[in-house]
Amino acid sequence: MDNDHVLRLLGRIEQRDEGAFRELYCAFSRKLYAYVLRQLSDDAQAEEIVSDTLYEVWKAPAKFRGDSQFSTWLIGIARNKVLMHWRGRKPDADHDDVADIADELASDAPGAFELMAQSQRSEGVRHCVDKLGADHRECVHLVFFEGMGLAEVARIQQIPEGTVKTRLFHARQKLKQCLQRMLAREGVAPLGEPT
Repeated sequence: MDNDHVLRLLGRIEQRDEGAFRELYCAFSRKLYAYVLRQLSDDAQAEEIVSDTLYEVWKAPAKFRGDSQFSTWLIGIARNKVLMHWRGRKPDADHDDVADIADELASDAPGAFELMAQSQRSEGVRHCVDKLGADHRECVHLVFFEGMGLAEVARIQQIPEGTVKTRLFHARQKLKQCLQRMLAREGVAPLGEPT
């Protein structure tokens, strides 16, 4: 959705048009939820932050001035709410939720082994991404999962664009090393080497 359409919707939202808000919500809530969930790994907390973020839009739609993409601005609001959540989080809270696929894997249906292998690799990649520091993990998510450009990420993280490039470089190196260790444990040749 382009900014012109968003600005028209925001104008209607300022007049308390619930249909315009519903359209905006449908257009951005899934992307926003994916971003927040990646940061927190907590479904309920992610839903709450998405609701709070979009409620900010409902309360004050005129705060968006169109200086950036609306999604960048919206993720910036959500990011601040995530940071506030982390500051208030208890240090012993456990947020290591793992998807339960046992029911699917217990079947004798063809492809169960492939499903299990794919799941293990996905968990391995997720594990490697989770090992990154918060700033690096967020940067990787915004660029590779949200498809944002370096300038947008710099605006959200409130850092120079060069720092975004540096974070991405170091994150890629750490991910490569982690994945190589994981593959070595499975007996697979390291990345970039013949099998």
